Amino acid sequence: MPNKVAYQGGRIPTLGIDVGTSGTRAVIVGDDGAVLASGTEEHANFASPQPGWAEQDPRDWWRAAALAVQKALKASGLKADSVAAVGFSGQMHGAVLLDEKDEVIRPALIWCDQRTEAQSRELERTFGLDRLIQLTSNPPLTNFTLTKLLWVREHEPESWQRVRKIMLPKDYVRLRLTGESASDVADASGTLMLDVAHRTWSLEVLSKTGIDLKLLPKLFESQEVCGRLSGAGATATGLCVGTQVVAGAGDQAAGAVGMGITRAGVVSATIGTSGVVFAATDRPSLDPKGRLHTFCHAIPGRWHVMGVTQAAGLSLRWLRDRIGAGADDGREPYERMSAEAAAAPAGSEGAFWAPYLMGERTPHLDPSARAAFVGLSASHTRAHLIRAVLEGVAYSLKDTFSIFGEIHVPVERIRLGGGGARSPLWQQIQADVYGHEVEILKAEEGAAYGAAILAGVGSGCWKSVDEACDAVVSIAKRVSTNKEAGATMQRGYETYRRIYPALHSIFAENQSASAD
Repeated sequence: MPNKVAYQGGRIPTLGIDVGTSGTRAVIVGDDGAVLASGTEEHANFASPQPGWAEQDPRDWWRAAALAVQKALKASGLKADSVAAVGFSGQMHGAVLLDEKDEVIRPALIWCDQRTEAQSRELERTFGLDRLIQLTSNPPLTNFTLTKLLWVREHEPESWQRVRKIMLPKDYVRLRLTGESASDVADASGTLMLDVAHRTWSLEVLSKTGIDLKLLPKLFESQEVCGRLSGAGATATGLCVGTQVVAGAGDQAAGAVGMGITRAGVVSATIGTSGVVFAATDRPSLDPKGRLHTFCHAIPGRWHVMGVTQAAGLSLRWLRDRIGAGADDGREPYERMSAEAAAAPAGSEGAFWAPYLMGERTPHLDPSARAAFVGLSASHTRAHLIRAVLEGVAYSLKDTFSIFGEIHVPVERIRLGGGGARSPLWQQIQADVYGHEVEILKAEEGAAYGAAILAGVGSGCWKSVDEACDAVVSIAKRVSTNKEAGATMQRGYETYRRIYPALHSIFAENQSASAD
């Protein structure tokens, strides 16, 4: 159901639009940070023509965005001219290819598409890993947009010859809303074509890969106004012609804004399908081994560094689907599982879960890695298995904190987000595994909320992103570490770190056998 509160005339509403993978969400936010209304529309298509491929039709994103905005406006009871500005967020890394008439040439290769391993290796040979990290602050991974462009050019040359614009997912929706081709430095950081340190397209990368700069959109900082609603955009959404539109940010940076992760020292650990540990920094903090992503933040003059666990919340969902959630007693399935897991002691009496259901990014950069329960005995129960999964996901996220220590990224405060922030047991496990007090927000509204905050800054509601976050983000509670359980978790983490090296040769052999 739409989230709605009574509108009071003193507020200046802004609209945030988040183009996700499964659907698009629109939220209307007042200048006190309250969500006045929201609307969501699911996406109608997701295609995987071959194993490891993932494609979506950008035109469906636009359809969903228009309907989500209409729903939010209707739920709010506001007049369209009350909305001061629109901000964007969206799934990162996708490759939207348009022709001279701005028509979609082929379905977009999206963030989770894995077909481009050959192109990633070719980039490493062309530049050398060290040089590419110097240029873009990141290693060549299959997720990044550039590898997708090279794949299309190699395998679909007729389509490539028609390309006149290259866009990221949310920026295609903005094009349809405003008629303007634009992007932001935070989202562009995930293309492998941005000079992240200098917040501009890398001419060396473009030159050596043969990508014409003219194909790429103009870059803006996230809170900058980059266009206004066109007549066609207004007709489709119900908004007013001329409404200001700001650049916005990719989903991770926008979500971090919504959680107040704007200054160095404040870090978030978010558990959704994947898991992300995200730190704001005052400089581009590089991991020379490429285990972390270093991107521009949605704030001028700041950057962020983050590590990713591919199957965080997915691990718990996988276990639920295999062993069930226990007898239905009226509580939500995950709530029942968490309560059951609480019966097992910290450390799960030697049971470990390595959460590599989808390969792994941080710290292993290994698409061939596979998940495993380790250390099981006849005495282990369902409760131990569930708790081992909760602990294993937290251990995997701690790997990022360990790398932060290596590259001197400060960690003064940790805020939890996603499903991992809703379970009291998972909150405590994370505090004990990270060895640090964690904070739980009063409200976590996701990337669309961060996009609306950015729109508020762009429209003059707040002078800066820092000021906005200080005004609207608040802490509900803090969870301290448990001394005894924390000691057990620290010992467990040292054991956990030995699991991947012990199993790596098996992963590689299995991958080789399946390739044959």
